[in-house]
Amino acid sequence: MATNRTFTMLKPDAVKDGHIGAILEQITASGFRIVAMKLTQLTTADAKAFYAVHSERPFYGELVEYMTSGPIVAAILEKENAVEDFRTLIGATNPEEAAEGTIRKKYAKSIGENAIHGSDSDENAAIEGAFHFAGREQF
Repeated sequence: MATNRTFTMLKPDAVKDGHIGAILEQITASGFRIVAMKLTQLTTADAKAFYAVHSERPFYGELVEYMTSGPIVAAILEKENAVEDFRTLIGATNPEEAAEGTIRKKYAKSIGENAIHGSDSDENAAIEGAFHFAGREQF
């Protein structure tokens, strides 16, 4: 059953480059409601746990290093068909392949520094949201 919530992170490159406001504006203009949000920085242990699914992949160490390199903005978003609609809004992981107007097309530097994370399933959206936010932090 599809849910109406998804999870996102504005990654260190997007935060460092000053794109928080523009990205949040595009998200809300696309009909998403922010139900939880915070500016934070992942510890190495946090990043390893969050990306544990990728622990056997060759890029895992670089991913952990990158995601701990600076602050991120974590958020839970709400909208009908949230996961699928948000994946469309952010665009392909490789910004060169992302559709015009998508967040990654506008703000990503590379496959590695791709500006934003979006949950890939309803199940992962719930897991990822709960990783970053207690129930009392979600509205």
